[in-house]
Amino acid sequence: MTGNTIHVILADDHHILREGLRALLKHDPEIKVVAEVSTGHEAVKMTTQLEPDVIIMDIGMPDLNGIDATRKIVSSPCKTKVLCLSMHGESAMVHAMMEAGASGYLLKTTVGKELIEAVRVVVANQTYLSPSIARVIVDHHVHGRDRQKDNAFDQLTLREREVLQLIAEGHNTKNIADRLHISPKTVLSHRDRLMKKLGVDSTVALTRYALRQGMTEL
Repeated sequence: MTGNTIHVILADDHHILREGLRALLKHDPEIKVVAEVSTGHEAVKMTTQLEPDVIIMDIGMPDLNGIDATRKIVSSPCKTKVLCLSMHGESAMVHAMMEAGASGYLLKTTVGKELIEAVRVVVANQTYLSPSIARVIVDHHVHGRDRQKDNAFDQLTLREREVLQLIAEGHNTKNIADRLHISPKTVLSHRDRLMKKLGVDSTVALTRYALRQGMTEL
């Protein structure tokens, strides 16, 4: 942050939504949107380059989902705070995002001036949760409700999730290999391991699993 200015990156694959978020944030003269990105990999790259105070991150983005993008950002040297803004309010998604290192979580269905408050809260090194998301956290930690362990962020490695998401988005083996800088043989090995882990026997079934997990939004 330069002086009193809070620098923000918007990470969402919907251009119209980014425009709406930018318009909302303009209500606070101390908040400046310095970049917009539409994929998880772009989010990681631009955050590393610009080191903003906050990145507002969607979960379902192309190439790399927002949860794994958050893991990469939080594990990097930059001090950027991740504020999740998602349509997903399910317990598995909320816990996966918070465990990845997000400092806050809002639902797209409730966002408004609340977004400005959330940005300021996470910049102050505090955690911001929408009321409905706070209830999900309370249900888990206070009431002791079991968390399902059959989700992709518990079962699969980061590389397996990257391969799975690209398969679900329709990329062929060579294209996946090029994007991840691995060999086609390694891609096929990951695909076979994914099928074995998840108990499925086709790329169609892998795609359905990725969609159910919120890893991609086709």
